[in-house]
Amino acid sequence: MKGTPVSVESVREVGPGTVALELETPAEFDAVPGQFVLLRAVPWDVDDNAEIDEDDVVKRHYTLSSPAVGETFEITVGIDPDGDLSPWLAGLEGGETVHIDGPFGAITYERDEAVVAIAGGPGIGPAVAIAEAAHESGHDAAVIYQDDEPAHRDRLEALEDAGVDVVLLKEDNDDGLADAIETHLEDGQVYAFGFEAFVTFVADTIEDAGGDPDEALIENFG
Repeated sequence: MKGTPVSVESVREVGPGTVALELETPAEFDAVPGQFVLLRAVPWDVDDNAEIDEDDVVKRHYTLSSPAVGETFEITVGIDPDGDLSPWLAGLEGGETVHIDGPFGAITYERDEAVVAIAGGPGIGPAVAIAEAAHESGHDAAVIYQDDEPAHRDRLEALEDAGVDVVLLKEDNDDGLADAIETHLEDGQVYAFGFEAFVTFVADTIEDAGGDPDEALIENFG
């Protein structure tokens, strides 16, 4: 199998239908918040001596959800019950091996300025990581998160306790989302992570509020 083999150190539930995988950091893996990896795995039993056909390998991109990379790093996985990979990942117990490539991506946070991290659904992983990195580096941060069943509540609560403005919104509350974006638009570098409809709404809202959506760092999850 292609990619670098890494150990799954732990898997924990971080919200409804959402888990976080802590993965072994390979040598010379120099990633920063905002970047992503390509994860490869064969999510079914394979004989240890069998040659793996690349057609059997399932590949998915996951953005880092840890604010730093040390001995391990984290990705957050939303579980699709009908998916080829996420239910298998959620069922791991630690000690298994997956393969990764990367890091990839030009959307990065270098711990050098205040941030406004906007997340829809699975975008909360990189958003909370960037907010944590900013706070740890002595910069202001805000998190705007739209999801009916929020993940990483413990980390968001810790940020809020530390003075970070955290705005939680239901999925049908687009007016509240627009108001929150407009309120925080000038508070730092804007990052946005989520599916196409969400990030399109964010970009349109920035423009309607008099900002430049091209200056925002936006990752479309498809």
